[in-house]
Amino acid sequence: MKKLAIIGASYLQAPLVRKAKEMGLYTLCFAWRDGAVCAEIADEFYDISIVEKDQIIAVCQKVGIDGICTIASDVAAPTVAYVAEKMGLVSNSYESAVRANNKYLMRNCLKSAGVPCPDYQMVRSYDEVEKSNLAFPLIVKPSDRSGSLGVTKVADADSLENALNTALDCSFGKQAMVEQYIEGREISVEFISYRGSHYPLQITDKVTTGAPHFVELEHHQPANLTEKQFSQIYSITENALNALGLTNGASHSEYKITDDGKIYVMEIAGRMGGDFIGSDLVRLSTGYDFVKGVIEVALGDFETPVKSEHNHSGVYFLCAETRNLAPVVSGWKTYPEIVEGSLNDQPLVAVKCSADRSGYVIYKDSKKWSPLKK
Repeated sequence: MKKLAIIGASYLQAPLVRKAKEMGLYTLCFAWRDGAVCAEIADEFYDISIVEKDQIIAVCQKVGIDGICTIASDVAAPTVAYVAEKMGLVSNSYESAVRANNKYLMRNCLKSAGVPCPDYQMVRSYDEVEKSNLAFPLIVKPSDRSGSLGVTKVADADSLENALNTALDCSFGKQAMVEQYIEGREISVEFISYRGSHYPLQITDKVTTGAPHFVELEHHQPANLTEKQFSQIYSITENALNALGLTNGASHSEYKITDDGKIYVMEIAGRMGGDFIGSDLVRLSTGYDFVKGVIEVALGDFETPVKSEHNHSGVYFLCAETRNLAPVVSGWKTYPEIVEGSLNDQPLVAVKCSADRSGYVIYKDSKKWSPLKK
């Protein structure tokens, strides 16, 4: 039986563990015990932080794993690459994983390759900000976090220092990005790559809370774009992946498109999209099992993706901003379009990051579906 190491054990990794077991693989999960829901479903669980690369590789070498991967976790991606590189397994190089995990290094690389990006600065304190180069409004965010954590839109100089301190407090490396704010619609792009060949899977329309924190409220596939826009965005993404050196596994790219049609790459991550985008929505809209594909890449047994379906899929999240969804989330089983729902006991609050949301519903339909039009 082949053995698959999985870095991370939160609910985000549960689809990966379940899929691996469905494929007949022996699973080992590494993460802190707190919140490790996968500890109950993996064959083995190790209470080791996902950033403790040398402790993890010691276990993996002793056990003799055949592959290693993660989904929807920026922090875990460098550890996956480190272990795989040391053990001669299929993954991105450690250097490229680190580059994609740091927004400043990533932007430098993309800019050098001619990929369209907003102007930016990386700082470690308010005193380092090059104020003469600022054009408000700005976005301030940690250089190494995801899930909208620590992200703030800044309208004027008076608000900049507080926003910067928030981002620095959230950053593992105590670094923050100060970047040009791009007004436009938000989309994200899912690819899977194998040994340097890149395969586009889907583009997602995003709905967020807007300023100041831009927390995602909805995701819908496929994005409402023209065929020409799909082709253009796929081409930019492939160029960006090559520039970053992301050659194996899933990638999640975030874009903004302005009203006059300009396309900007905001971020690219060497993992599939969270918020059920990679684990569920791609499969529901295209018929391609993205999670299985990630495992196949890790094991060196990849097959070219086949899109066997053409559906619409999406997810709606419950929070104070979407409180009218509460009866839909609590009664999701009465809706034939909804394939999964969840409601936790967390009170409805105005969200500042993804963790503040209180529930969700995932749908599949022949068209973009609204739960408020039963």
